[in-house]
Amino acid sequence: MYILGISCYYHDAAAALLNDGMLVAAAEEERFSRKKHDFGFPDRAIDFCLQTAGITGKDLDYVVFYEKPFLKFERILMSNLQTFPRSYPVFREAMVAWFDEKLWIRGRILTKLDIPDEKLLFVEHHLSHAASAFFCAPYDEAAILTIDGVGEWTTATVGQATALWQEPYNVNGKRRVSESAERLESHRVNSIDLFDEIKFPHSLGLLYSAFTAFLGFQVNEGEYKVMGMAPYGFPNRVDDVYKLIEVADDGGFRLNMDYFMYHYSTKRTFSDKFVKLWGEPRVHNSMFYTPTTHPKKDHPEWDERTAQKNQHYADIAASIQLVTEDIILKMANYAYKKTGLKKLCIAGGVALNSVANGRIQRETPFEDIFIQPAPGDSGGALGAALYVYHVLLGQPRKFVMEHAYWGKAYTSEETKTSIITSGRSYEYMEDTGQLAHKIVDDLLVGKVIGLFQGRFEWGPRALGNRSILADPRKAEMKEIVNARIKFREPFRPFAPVVLEEKVDQFYADLNDPERHYPLRYMLMVYPTKDSQGDRIQAVTHQGGTGRIQTVRRDWNPLYYRIIELFGQATGVPVLLNTSFNLRGEPIVTTPANALNTFSKSDIDTLYMDGFITRK
Repeated sequence: MYILGISCYYHDAAAALLNDGMLVAAAEEERFSRKKHDFGFPDRAIDFCLQTAGITGKDLDYVVFYEKPFLKFERILMSNLQTFPRSYPVFREAMVAWFDEKLWIRGRILTKLDIPDEKLLFVEHHLSHAASAFFCAPYDEAAILTIDGVGEWTTATVGQATALWQEPYNVNGKRRVSESAERLESHRVNSIDLFDEIKFPHSLGLLYSAFTAFLGFQVNEGEYKVMGMAPYGFPNRVDDVYKLIEVADDGGFRLNMDYFMYHYSTKRTFSDKFVKLWGEPRVHNSMFYTPTTHPKKDHPEWDERTAQKNQHYADIAASIQLVTEDIILKMANYAYKKTGLKKLCIAGGVALNSVANGRIQRETPFEDIFIQPAPGDSGGALGAALYVYHVLLGQPRKFVMEHAYWGKAYTSEETKTSIITSGRSYEYMEDTGQLAHKIVDDLLVGKVIGLFQGRFEWGPRALGNRSILADPRKAEMKEIVNARIKFREPFRPFAPVVLEEKVDQFYADLNDPERHYPLRYMLMVYPTKDSQGDRIQAVTHQGGTGRIQTVRRDWNPLYYRIIELFGQATGVPVLLNTSFNLRGEPIVTTPANALNTFSKSDIDTLYMDGFITRK
């Protein structure tokens, strides 16, 4: 049975294909269109999924859209009526968009895939989020937490889910044992119950996005930049944040809408009252340095007034980040109190807040947490398909997402042709063991390499198949990669990738790291152990933390071997890993994309599925 999930028309359009409940392929449209966060209809992603399975649209049993368009349309109409006439520009723009394409998504899908109407289904947005996490996790039952900007009406949910397995699932070679077998035996069904919710316009995701815009970054793209800026500030404006939001002990909240305009403006997310409280917004792409980013005032354009002004913005970032973390922690604790379950599944765009995720793991009663590696709208495509297969059709579970390599791979001939077309010379090395040694030799002499192999990653993180790698031991490497390769803000941090069995040597509060799925997907920040930060300066964030990616040989043998050999040579089984792309571009997809990025940056050597190209 083939089920295709689709998401589009908000941001991060995607497609995902299941065959008898097993994931076959999943990809965001941006990887093919080369438009970052492409929200348009995912023609190319759909074609890729079908081609991977060797089928056509007529072979599909069901196609599922990740939300209910008419319910979302209702919310837009009602919200605009409530704020009319201020909302007229939003109303006019929304009607053009909806009557142009969004209301006709049913026809677009039916025409694209040439399927009958009865094969097309729709699943509510937050149910898609919940299913994308729970039905990819190795759990019998779990508490559910979904948080994003907005779906149809809902912006956050708390719930719980149960699963019926086709057979016992083995985790790390051990039979998975249910902690509540008697209760499960009494119903033995796949279910998701989202029993509490928060509705638009009250939204934690949109609150964070308002600050993202105020701090000079693009909404739905720059939220992680706010998180990266926050460690350089001091959370001395927390009380002011709480003037914007009233929070209950269970994490429920209401925004003071006098400070916001996103519900009725096409141009601004925050109001003049917001500006009166926080001051003038930061200018997009303005120079950013502070006394905390450059304590020795060694920035080439250092100006004390500019530095202090930027410190003001960093303090605001630290304040909204801390409040966001605290609200998410309250919601997680409430989910535990309501369900009594020790496992938690998280999805929704706010699940990319890796600092908050690390605190959930360390500071709540939950023992195990699974976060969908594509937690935003793209992951909704997968969640919608999983929800139909397991809940609506009642099929037992047998799939667990052990890795994120679900994108497209390219043949040796395609890679070779791309290199020849680029006019570059190359050598080819088939033996991956020798290739790993050659890569490590480059890293040891300070070279920065591009690693391109196999199927590209599902979700926004580069996890070793489309990565830029460098020596993490010296702080200068952070500056080199930010300035000469990524062409991005100097405060932006890099992630440490570390062998799974060695991670507790460098990071604190990590017991049984093989249990922690978010670490595989670079979705949690942990504190660096005392004295270890000095050994990995380029990947130790301000304040002594790291957004960790752990690697196991089974998931990615070459990637693992590179880190292992580097560790044998240096005593540090850690590398700097960042996404293989230039600022403002999606992660590279094709060999031609990789060669283009290679030519436009100071990457020293490009390794593509055995082909080696140097400058």
